[in-house]
Amino acid sequence: MPNFRRVFVENSYVFITVTINNRKRSLLTDYISEFKLALQQCKKHFSYEIYAISIMPEHFHTILKPEHIADYPKIISLIKMEFTKSLPNDLRQQLLQEISQSKLNKRESGVWHRRFYEHTIRNEVDLNHLTDYIHYNPVKHGLVNKAYDWEFSSFRKFVSAGFYNENWCDFTQLKDYH
Repeated sequence: MPNFRRVFVENSYVFITVTINNRKRSLLTDYISEFKLALQQCKKHFSYEIYAISIMPEHFHTILKPEHIADYPKIISLIKMEFTKSLPNDLRQQLLQEISQSKLNKRESGVWHRRFYEHTIRNEVDLNHLTDYIHYNPVKHGLVNKAYDWEFSSFRKFVSAGFYNENWCDFTQLKDYH
Protein backbone atom coordinates (compact mmCIF):
# COMPACT_ATOMS: atom_id res chain seq x y z
CA MET A 1 0.00 0.00 0.00
CA PRO A 2 1.36 3.45 -0.86
CA ASN A 3 2.63 5.66 1.91
CA PHE A 4 0.89 9.00 1.33
CA ARG A 5 2.52 12.10 2.73
CA ARG A 6 0.71 15.33 3.23
CA VAL A 7 2.26 18.75 2.86
CA PHE A 8 1.58 21.10 5.75
CA VAL A 9 2.46 24.72 4.94
CA GLU A 10 1.23 27.10 7.65
CA ASN A 11 -1.11 29.92 6.55
CA SER A 12 -1.99 28.06 3.35
CA TYR A 13 -5.26 27.36 1.66
CA VAL A 14 -5.94 23.72 0.83
CA PHE A 15 -8.11 22.47 -2.04
CA ILE A 16 -9.91 19.28 -1.04
CA THR A 17 -12.18 16.83 -2.85
CA VAL A 18 -14.14 14.24 -0.89
CA THR A 19 -16.37 11.60 -2.50
CA ILE A 20 -19.19 9.34 -1.45
CA ASN A 21 -18.22 5.65 -1.58
CA ASN A 22 -18.37 4.44 -5.20
CA ARG A 23 -20.11 7.70 -6.17
CA LYS A 24 -23.32 5.67 -6.44
CA ARG A 25 -25.67 7.84 -4.41
CA SER A 26 -26.66 11.48 -4.25
CA LEU A 27 -26.37 11.55 -0.46
CA LEU A 28 -24.92 15.05 -0.12
CA THR A 29 -27.73 16.87 -1.92
CA ASP A 30 -30.44 14.50 -0.70
CA TYR A 31 -29.30 15.18 2.87
CA ILE A 32 -28.03 18.75 2.41
CA SER A 33 -29.35 19.93 5.79
CA GLU A 34 -27.43 17.15 7.52
CA PHE A 35 -24.29 18.03 5.57
CA LYS A 36 -24.56 21.71 6.51
CA LEU A 37 -25.07 20.70 10.12
CA ALA A 38 -21.92 18.53 9.94
CA LEU A 39 -19.99 21.59 8.73
CA GLN A 40 -21.36 23.63 11.64
CA GLN A 41 -20.53 20.91 14.18
CA CYS A 42 -16.97 20.73 12.89
CA LYS A 43 -16.56 24.50 13.37
CA LYS A 44 -17.18 23.96 17.10
CA HIS A 45 -14.00 21.87 17.31
CA PHE A 46 -11.64 23.46 14.79
CA SER A 47 -10.92 26.98 13.68
CA TYR A 48 -10.93 27.28 9.90
CA GLU A 49 -12.34 29.30 7.04
CA ILE A 50 -14.27 27.76 4.17
CA TYR A 51 -13.07 30.00 1.37
CA ALA A 52 -15.09 28.27 -1.37
CA ILE A 53 -17.28 25.17 -1.61
CA SER A 54 -19.46 23.30 -4.06
CA ILE A 55 -21.54 20.41 -2.79
CA MET A 56 -22.39 17.99 -5.55
CA PRO A 57 -24.71 14.98 -5.20
CA GLU A 58 -21.89 12.48 -4.60
CA HIS A 59 -18.82 14.60 -3.84
CA PHE A 60 -17.78 18.01 -2.65
CA HIS A 61 -14.94 20.37 -3.38
CA THR A 62 -13.78 22.97 -0.93
CA ILE A 63 -10.94 25.35 -0.25
CA LEU A 64 -10.13 25.53 3.45
CA LYS A 65 -7.79 27.73 5.41
CA PRO A 66 -7.34 26.15 8.83
CA GLU A 67 -5.90 28.12 11.71
CA HIS A 68 -3.42 25.25 12.17
CA ILE A 69 -2.61 23.63 8.83
CA ALA A 70 -2.10 20.16 10.33
CA ASP A 71 -5.79 20.20 11.33
CA TYR A 72 -7.25 19.86 7.84
CA PRO A 73 -7.19 16.02 7.77
CA LYS A 74 -8.95 16.05 11.16
CA ILE A 75 -11.47 18.59 9.86
CA ILE A 76 -12.36 16.39 6.90
CA SER A 77 -12.55 13.32 9.13
CA LEU A 78 -14.93 15.05 11.53
CA ILE A 79 -17.15 16.37 8.72
CA LYS A 80 -17.41 12.84 7.34
CA MET A 81 -18.13 11.38 10.78
CA GLU A 82 -20.77 13.99 11.71
CA PHE A 83 -22.54 13.61 8.37
CA THR A 84 -22.54 9.82 8.62
CA LYS A 85 -23.97 9.91 12.15
CA SER A 86 -26.77 12.21 10.99
CA LEU A 87 -28.07 9.84 8.30
CA PRO A 88 -31.12 7.69 9.05
CA ASN A 89 -30.21 4.38 10.71
CA ASP A 90 -31.90 2.28 8.03
CA LEU A 91 -29.87 4.00 5.30
CA ARG A 92 -26.63 3.52 7.25
CA GLN A 93 -27.43 -0.17 7.67
CA GLN A 94 -28.15 -0.50 3.96
CA LEU A 95 -24.83 1.17 3.09
CA LEU A 96 -22.97 -1.17 5.43
CA GLN A 97 -24.40 -4.15 3.56
CA GLU A 98 -22.99 -2.80 0.29
CA ILE A 99 -19.32 -2.74 1.34
CA SER A 100 -16.70 -5.46 1.47
CA GLN A 101 -15.69 -7.40 4.55
CA SER A 102 -12.25 -5.75 4.55
CA LYS A 103 -13.89 -2.32 4.77
CA LEU A 104 -16.16 -3.57 7.55
CA ASN A 105 -13.08 -4.85 9.39
CA LYS A 106 -11.61 -1.35 9.16
CA ARG A 107 -14.82 0.05 10.68
CA GLU A 108 -15.76 1.97 7.56
CA SER A 109 -19.34 3.18 7.25
CA GLY A 110 -19.95 2.60 3.57
CA VAL A 111 -20.83 6.27 3.16
CA TRP A 112 -17.48 7.79 2.19
CA HIS A 113 -14.55 6.88 0.02
CA ARG A 114 -11.68 6.09 2.38
CA ARG A 115 -9.30 8.81 1.21
CA PHE A 116 -9.67 12.36 -0.04
CA TYR A 117 -7.76 14.43 -2.56
CA GLU A 118 -5.87 17.44 -1.28
CA HIS A 119 -3.68 20.09 -2.87
CA THR A 120 -1.85 22.86 -1.05
CA ILE A 121 -2.51 26.12 -2.88
CA ARG A 122 0.76 27.80 -3.76
CA ASN A 123 -0.20 31.26 -4.96
CA GLU A 124 -3.04 33.56 -5.96
CA VAL A 125 -3.21 32.19 -9.52
CA ASP A 126 -3.65 28.67 -8.10
CA LEU A 127 -6.30 29.94 -5.65
CA ASN A 128 -8.26 31.70 -8.40
CA HIS A 129 -8.04 28.73 -10.77
CA LEU A 130 -9.30 26.27 -8.14
CA THR A 131 -12.06 28.65 -7.01
CA ASP A 132 -13.23 28.80 -10.64
CA TYR A 133 -13.03 25.00 -10.84
CA ILE A 134 -15.17 24.61 -7.73
CA HIS A 135 -17.83 27.01 -8.97
CA TYR A 136 -17.90 25.62 -12.51
CA ASN A 137 -18.23 22.00 -11.30
CA PRO A 138 -22.07 21.85 -11.29
CA VAL A 139 -22.07 23.15 -14.88
CA LYS A 140 -19.37 20.66 -15.89
CA HIS A 141 -21.47 17.80 -14.49
CA GLY A 142 -24.60 19.00 -16.33
CA LEU A 143 -26.57 19.80 -13.18
CA VAL A 144 -27.23 23.43 -14.17
CA ASN A 145 -26.59 25.69 -17.16
CA LYS A 146 -24.78 28.38 -15.20
CA ALA A 147 -22.96 28.46 -11.89
CA TYR A 148 -25.41 30.94 -10.37
CA ASP A 149 -28.21 28.36 -10.62
CA TRP A 150 -26.48 25.84 -8.32
CA GLU A 151 -27.70 26.57 -4.80
CA PHE A 152 -25.20 24.30 -3.03
CA SER A 153 -22.07 26.36 -3.56
CA SER A 154 -20.39 29.55 -2.47
CA PHE A 155 -20.74 31.08 -5.95
CA ARG A 156 -23.52 33.50 -4.97
CA LYS A 157 -21.40 34.73 -2.05
CA PHE A 158 -18.62 35.52 -4.55
CA VAL A 159 -21.11 37.31 -6.84
CA SER A 160 -22.32 39.44 -3.89
CA ALA A 161 -18.70 40.30 -3.08
CA GLY A 162 -18.11 41.40 -6.69
CA PHE A 163 -15.68 38.63 -7.65
CA TYR A 164 -17.96 37.16 -10.34
CA ASN A 165 -20.72 38.37 -12.59
CA GLU A 166 -24.01 36.52 -12.10
CA ASN A 167 -23.78 35.21 -15.69
CA TRP A 168 -20.20 33.92 -15.39
CA CYS A 169 -19.83 30.79 -17.55
CA ASP A 170 -23.39 30.99 -18.85
CA PHE A 171 -22.98 29.47 -22.30
CA THR A 172 -26.70 28.98 -22.97
CA GLN A 173 -26.84 32.09 -25.16
CA LEU A 174 -24.08 30.69 -27.41
CA LYS A 175 -26.45 27.97 -28.63
CA ASP A 176 -28.25 30.65 -30.68
CA TYR A 177 -25.09 31.28 -32.73
CA HIS A 178 -24.64 27.73 -34.05
